[in-house]
Amino acid sequence: MKITTIKLEAPYLVFLGDVGSDLDAKTGLGIAWWRAERCAGQMRFAGCPVDCGLPDLSVAAALSAGVRTVIIGVAPTGGRIRASWLPPLIEFATAGVNIASGLHHKLGDFPQLVAAAREGGADLIDVRTPPSGLPCGLGKKRSGKRVLTVGTDCVVGKKYSALALHVELSRRGIDATFRATGQTGIMIAGEGIAIDAVPADFIAGAAEVLSPDNRPDHWDVIEGQGSLFHPSYAGVTLGLLHGSQPDALVLCHDASRREILDVADHYPIPPLEDFIDRVLAAARVTNPHCEFAGISVNTTTLNDADRSAYLANLEQRYKLPAVDPVATGMRRIADYLLRSRGSSRSAT
Repeated sequence: MKITTIKLEAPYLVFLGDVGSDLDAKTGLGIAWWRAERCAGQMRFAGCPVDCGLPDLSVAAALSAGVRTVIIGVAPTGGRIRASWLPPLIEFATAGVNIASGLHHKLGDFPQLVAAAREGGADLIDVRTPPSGLPCGLGKKRSGKRVLTVGTDCVVGKKYSALALHVELSRRGIDATFRATGQTGIMIAGEGIAIDAVPADFIAGAAEVLSPDNRPDHWDVIEGQGSLFHPSYAGVTLGLLHGSQPDALVLCHDASRREILDVADHYPIPPLEDFIDRVLAAARVTNPHCEFAGISVNTTTLNDADRSAYLANLEQRYKLPAVDPVATGMRRIADYLLRSRGSSRSAT
């Protein structure tokens, strides 16, 4: 079975609209970071505090710049498209500019937008549409190697860590593939399966389809979703753990996070040892030999000295390499991964 493949025509305009925080703009920020060379600019409504570091463009300026695809860079809880976003999107579609969205709310649900796209000859691309006919998971052992990023919460760097680890492995000549499981990752990679849009019974099967049999030394670097400790999104995490059959896990964490995001009551982030134990227990249902290969931490709230001390403390306590994927890179986790699981090209 083929996974979802998309082709986004550059240059892009990252649409931020009236998003109020970086956490809700992770799609736009991710596209701007990993595909900056394909981005012409961003569009923000008055008062929007989020900045992807791209030029601010109006509809007219974006058309003059030759923008070919508007990417909705907003990912709020619930995944709804706001009515206030429609006027500029309709303008773009009427002018023949494609619109790409990874939200649960489909672009095709808006008759005015559909009519504008038909008039202008634009494509409306809903990235969060999984392939049809996905199987249930079988739990059959597959050839090749797999590493999955898992998080103590949502929005703690699972996608970024997976992308950065893939870049590091590829730099060394390791045969590796980034496997996207969310809307931003799919738009960056051009293919993948939006795991959180898959019915629950088929999540493990989707993960098996996403990371099929491969060469013995090939690494699938699989983007994680949700968190096993999140009251809303633990199910998608568990399905990925079982279906991916990871040989190794990378624990992703935010040094400043104390409570689980977007829940009504206060759910504290558990001690990391509790998280490690429970995630390993879940992963070992389908791969008894799964182990953690490192801890990847967002330390943007810490200064250099505090960051070094924080990471050193994690390493001493958990006997795993601890890094910030931006400040220090993924080199040490790649070293540990290749030493522990073996590779024909493990040199740094």
